[in-house]
Amino acid sequence: MRYCKKCVMPDTRPGIKFDDEGVCYPCRHHETKAKTDWNKRWQELEKLADKYRGSNGNYYDCINTVSAGKDSYYQTYILKEKLGMNPLLINIDNFSWTKTGKQNWSNLLQKFGVDAHIMSLNPKVCKKMFRMGLEKIGKPGWYFDLAIYAYPIQMAIKLGIPLVVYGENTSYEYGGTLGDKETYSALEQINNDVIKPIDWSVWLKEDPSLSMKDFNPCIYPSAEEIKRAKLDPIYLSYFVPWSQYKHMEFARSKGFKTLDDTGEWKREGYIEQYNQIDTVGYLTDAWFKFLKFGFCYTTATSSVLIREGRLTREEAVKLVNEEDYKLDRKMLKDFLDFIEYPEEKFWAIADKFANKEILEKRNGVWRLKKEVQ
Repeated sequence: MRYCKKCVMPDTRPGIKFDDEGVCYPCRHHETKAKTDWNKRWQELEKLADKYRGSNGNYYDCINTVSAGKDSYYQTYILKEKLGMNPLLINIDNFSWTKTGKQNWSNLLQKFGVDAHIMSLNPKVCKKMFRMGLEKIGKPGWYFDLAIYAYPIQMAIKLGIPLVVYGENTSYEYGGTLGDKETYSALEQINNDVIKPIDWSVWLKEDPSLSMKDFNPCIYPSAEEIKRAKLDPIYLSYFVPWSQYKHMEFARSKGFKTLDDTGEWKREGYIEQYNQIDTVGYLTDAWFKFLKFGFCYTTATSSVLIREGRLTREEAVKLVNEEDYKLDRKMLKDFLDFIEYPEEKFWAIADKFANKEILEKRNGVWRLKKEVQ
């Protein structure tokens, strides 16, 4: 594994690229932000808002894809209060919520006075798909993640709302196949590295009790359907400076609570308690990045904090070596309880997906053969 000279992201992250000096593209992209004309970008966003504001009469001007997180607070603030738009918030329901997440969701709606639509996926289908995702591809959350991408686009077409607003361009901000060039358009985001394309016939063959009717919320519209509906999905991060930490501070000023604030849970394997805090068991999905690629949340968060000058690389190296390999016990239990799965079987499957070129078992735990330097 080769690590970025500036942050701690390894070259095993799917789609990431390093330059000749050994620096990852996300670090280089962050450097360019200091030269970006953000006033000009904001004017471009205002023109977009002017184009769509009121275009549906008294109906919604745009769809705002959200969770109950800090970034969603910032997105909603920009759309509702700064741009004066009437957004419809769309959220994919968690199979289990933290108390903090429920509180933050309720506060988000009340604070900004917005309508919201929560899509609750069929729990029986979810359980089956989580199990198959775990067993076949080592990504239990494949089905859920696809819903996050597909369902807002489905609803935009059905409701006749062309403008769909997403937060950050993950490929550009953090590294990925589509991360070479910055763009405001999110038309191609389904082709990033988050969702591995798998034909539905694979799952139907694996479990004949399922049918295409069961997959409705997760079927991504065709390019022709999207073109016909004249959809205009955008990344807000193109138009305004994007900072997870600053968004957390802003959201707290609006009543958002972190896990530290509520004292509900101190997660193992994490160096912060403000990212993705809505849910419990679903986060087990991300831990498989460590098994496959040798990095997880501590690496990702540390790299972002390094770029923002909130953490030194030396501090990050220590934290990554101490925390990144850990799978939180509460997280795992919640996940296994939901899919009704024995823990012994889970670990046997996890072992199958462990990348033995970079990992070794020490005291029954998968660790990097060579620590981050």
